[in-house]
Amino acid sequence: MAWTDEDEAWMRRALELARRGEAGDGTNPIGCVIVRDGAVIGEGCNEVDVHHDPTAHAEIVAMRRAGAHLACDELRGAVLYTTLQPCGMCTMASIWAKIGRIVFGAGRDDVHKMYFEDRHLDTVDFIRDSFRDDLALEGGLMARECAALYVGPDEDVPKEEQFNV
Repeated sequence: MAWTDEDEAWMRRALELARRGEAGDGTNPIGCVIVRDGAVIGEGCNEVDVHHDPTAHAEIVAMRRAGAHLACDELRGAVLYTTLQPCGMCTMASIWAKIGRIVFGAGRDDVHKMYFEDRHLDTVDFIRDSFRDDLALEGGLMARECAALYVGPDEDVPKEEQFNV
């Protein structure tokens, strides 16, 4: 994939948000920025523990802020940059928000399986089955830098410390 300088700049911003999330109290190291017409319309990190809200993933937080910023629930023409391949919930929210392009850093094979749904579900399946032929999903931008924020795929994590299990 040939990434543009603009893609890389926005992913660097998502990485910055993820690092803030890693350092913050009650936030986690997943960063997301939503851009339309060259401007940020929403951004955030994972705030599940801050709000005691299992839906407060970085992508959902950024979509909520983008919707509030635009006073609109459709984000047509927007690009969502996220440090980790979106989960099923975030992918479906992107579909419903009519986001035009999703760009992610680390993919499901770059990190521990606890970050994703089991049973071989993949965000590509959600998009393919959504009747959206105007939504592009592109992964691997700055994958090494993004994956460094998370537990590696082969690391031994005790079952009681894993989430989404």
